[in-house]
Amino acid sequence: MKRAGILNRHLAGALAELGHGDGVLVCDAGMPIPDGPRVVDLAFRAGVPSFAEVLDGLLAELVVEGATAAKEVRDANPAAAALLEGEFPELELVPHERLKGLSAGARLIVRTGEARPYANVLLRCGVFF
Repeated sequence: MKRAGILNRHLAGALAELGHGDGVLVCDAGMPIPDGPRVVDLAFRAGVPSFAEVLDGLLAELVVEGATAAKEVRDANPAAAALLEGEFPELELVPHERLKGLSAGARLIVRTGEARPYANVLLRCGVFF
C-alpha cells in the first residue's frame, strides 16, 4: 500500500496514464458528467471531500500548464474564485455552458462532494521536464 500521496487506486491509476495536454476536469457534485471521459467519483456526501481538498491533492501530483473555469464563479462562489485565481494567475474564464462543452474533451473527470455552485476547473496537463 502507498504511504503517501493519493491513495484512491482509481484516481492514482488514472493520473499515471495522463500525458502532456490531457484535460482533467475537477468538478462539484452538481456538474453534468458527459459520456466519454474516465470518471473518478470521490463524492461521499455533500461537501466531502471539498473542491479545495481535491484540488490541493491533485496539484501535488500533477504538472499543470493551464486552467479554465466558468466566469460565473466570481459572482456565485467568491471563495472558489479566490482559490482558483490564487493557484492559477493566468486562469482562463469562459461561460459555464462553454466549460461544460469543453469538459467532454477531458481525459479524466474527478467529481468532488462540493455542494457550492461553479466549483469546477478544467486543468491542462504539462510535463515535468
